[in-house]
Amino acid sequence: MASSCQDESFDDGDSDASSVITAHNGSVASEMTVDRYGFLGGNQYTDPRFQCGVSVEILRKRELKWLEMFENWERFMTKKYKKVRNRCRKGIPPSLRAKAWQNLCGASHLLEAYKYKFQEMDRQSGDPKFVEDIKKDLHRQFPFHEMFVNKQGHGQADLFRILKAYSIFNPAVGYCQAQAPVAAVLLMHMPAEQAFWCLVAICERYIPGYYSPGLEAVQLDGDIMFGLLKKVSPVAYKHLRKQAVEPILYMTEWLMCIFSRTLPWSCVLRIWDMFLCEGVKVLFRVAIVLLKQQLGRSDITKQCPSMYETLERIRMIPPEVSQEDFLIQQCLHLPLTEHELEKEHQKQVSKRRALRELKLIQEHQQRSGTAKKGGKSKS
Repeated sequence: MASSCQDESFDDGDSDASSVITAHNGSVASEMTVDRYGFLGGNQYTDPRFQCGVSVEILRKRELKWLEMFENWERFMTKKYKKVRNRCRKGIPPSLRAKAWQNLCGASHLLEAYKYKFQEMDRQSGDPKFVEDIKKDLHRQFPFHEMFVNKQGHGQADLFRILKAYSIFNPAVGYCQAQAPVAAVLLMHMPAEQAFWCLVAICERYIPGYYSPGLEAVQLDGDIMFGLLKKVSPVAYKHLRKQAVEPILYMTEWLMCIFSRTLPWSCVLRIWDMFLCEGVKVLFRVAIVLLKQQLGRSDITKQCPSMYETLERIRMIPPEVSQEDFLIQQCLHLPLTEHELEKEHQKQVSKRRALRELKLIQEHQQRSGTAKKGGKSKS
């Protein structure tokens, strides 16, 4: 049976505060201003005084362009993909984001191909172990968001339904704690059934193996990212090597949660717009930009003499770095080609394959040696 990937490193920093809001839901919530994304507070809250966005006129023009694409989706994706990609990079209009995400990831096709499948799984009880783990994690997912603030609310109920259904849909993976924030982000934008098929598409097509026991796929992509960092920011690369800071120490949450726990919400949504269009390479680019900005100069690395300071520096991303327009532009202008990405991928895959083969040879030699010793002692 698959492990449920339980890891306290995925515990939301706001989880302790959720009980305060829930306990005083009537009074506290009424005193707080809900931001444009539905957050009442916490790390993801966007202060209305500082939020930026495109003008209404530009937004309406973009909406019309997206509506045109929806009417001819297959043609745009096959013959005008660059136009779709560029429009995703500019940011999908909020009013059309749900439909766009479903189209981009193929969830709309899955919904049509598996009619009533979600309802069928929804009626099943599920594996007791996974069900128990899911219930333990529900209150940790964005506790300051209006959808999830109430334990008896529809947000947590729908989140449970989605995660339980996935554990039934793919019992080999079951439930992994890092799936919960991904499912929650989807639920903020669409009904449970559509969110479920988006989750399936993300888990099976975009980041396959990320939530499997052992996290080998995440480790592989962490190594790919680290290899690419060497080219883009040698200073950051050398410092991390010197401090023995392995990618698994900071990349796990970034990749498995698709940055939903790491960056301001406007930035998270822009990254998801591009990720669902272009794939996992978007996550590599974001990670490399963050590392370059945080550790890319020698005067900065001198302030991080140990692993502790280095990890704190990576974790504490300042507002000027995580500002959406700045970060997205840095990602788009990163000097990395498709060929370099593919080359590094092949290099790391070959390296891991060679290590596995070496391990098998060593294990075989050990077994052979043990057998020979056993034969001599009997004689």
